[in-house]
Amino acid sequence: MATSNDARREIEIRISGEVPYRQALAEMETRNTAIHAGEAAELIWLLEHPPVYTAGTSAAPAELIDPRFEVVSAGRGGRYTYHGPGQRVGYVLVDLARRARDVRGFVHAMEGWVIATLGDFGVESWRSAAGVGIWTHDVDGQEAKIGAIGVRIRRWVTMHGFAVNLNPDLAHFAGIVPCGIAEKGVTSLARLGLDVSVETWDRALLARHGEFLAALQRPCGTEAAE
Repeated sequence: MATSNDARREIEIRISGEVPYRQALAEMETRNTAIHAGEAAELIWLLEHPPVYTAGTSAAPAELIDPRFEVVSAGRGGRYTYHGPGQRVGYVLVDLARRARDVRGFVHAMEGWVIATLGDFGVESWRSAAGVGIWTHDVDGQEAKIGAIGVRIRRWVTMHGFAVNLNPDLAHFAGIVPCGIAEKGVTSLARLGLDVSVETWDRALLARHGEFLAALQRPCGTEAAE
């Protein structure tokens, strides 16, 4: 149908404030199905969550140290992650069947998108052998995570995405072993001395979203998606 084809060609950019995690998860599930069916546009959704710990498919019970906030099974890859005010979350729902069918390439491109945006604020960051995510030098010079990555691919349509620490309460991360990496710390733009508003971050990130989408056309590996 023409309406379905038109929907598949468009990408919706949605900017929200605070959205409960379970509500966002339900919306992603519904949108994933609609994108696959050609009934809805792809989606880049920027938002925040009330304090919550989310458990990925590899989460180990021992890594939930202090469940002071609600704990939600997310269905994405990875382990425990904290979301809360001051952390900007980006959910990316795109159809990889229309691009390079490459899960590793999708994750690599998303990491590159965040790294380039952090660079626009003068923050050097990188991928690390320590684990999936975005890493930088903390105030003590040690490597610390400033952005988390977690994805799920269903019928070649992506779900979940990334979270970048602008100015969250970093003490909230102490309730878990973030991403299962006990020996590494967590940092934020505020801890690094940068006052970056949500609006400023969103504007810088979206200025580069075309580069991210273009990168999805270039495969860098072979993966399977259920």
